[in-house]
Amino acid sequence: MKNLTANSPKCLLEINGKTIIQSQIDHLRSLEINNISVVKGYLQEKICFPNLTYYLNNNYRQNNILESLFCAEEQLYDDVIILYSDIIFEKRVVEKLLESRHEISVVTDLKWTLNYRDRRDHPLEEAEKVIFDERFQVQKIGKNLKTYKGDAQGEFIGMMKLSSSGSNTMRKYYHSCKQKYSKGPFQRASSFQLAYLTDLIQEMVDNSVVVHCIPIENGWREIDTIEDFTKAKLFFKNTKD
Repeated sequence: MKNLTANSPKCLLEINGKTIIQSQIDHLRSLEINNISVVKGYLQEKICFPNLTYYLNNNYRQNNILESLFCAEEQLYDDVIILYSDIIFEKRVVEKLLESRHEISVVTDLKWTLNYRDRRDHPLEEAEKVIFDERFQVQKIGKNLKTYKGDAQGEFIGMMKLSSSGSNTMRKYYHSCKQKYSKGPFQRASSFQLAYLTDLIQEMVDNSVVVHCIPIENGWREIDTIEDFTKAKLFFKNTKD
């Protein structure tokens, strides 16, 4: 992101007059989700919205998404929605996720390849791809799925929902895996400390935990490069949200 994030976290980039994180907060609150927590790392002092609960990941340079999420472990009880802070989306995406009654649900874009047309600065290999069965249950999730049979059917957008039982399952697997894989690689990560959220999801799937896809078709954008930022501003300029 070069100079765009030199003095500010990515989530504070403005798209059509509103920061990414403010857009997320507004959508959640419009759906009566008011218990909102944020894990802060890079330039954490810049993120200071009222009426939020904050957790600090002071080791963000040495760890990755999974460890960052579990800085807020005390919130992973009951029903909970988990969001990456660098995605912008239409309200309807969250509304569809809220309809899910499954224990663990991941939002999956079935039209994902459209986002990679003329997306030169973010290679297809970096997408957190999903392979699912006829019941929309996840079989494979994460980057580099080209090593498995079959083609990726969607992309995990960085949004998921856990029921109370699903939260318990995720916490259980996190702690057991952290102990079991304290040395050496974990799933596709070189170490547990550097694992993505999708690495833990894959570990659960490999152990027969059912994870459901919530299918969408577009309606969101990931902001990972200056090119993404420019395209997102154009896309959301023409949407109701």
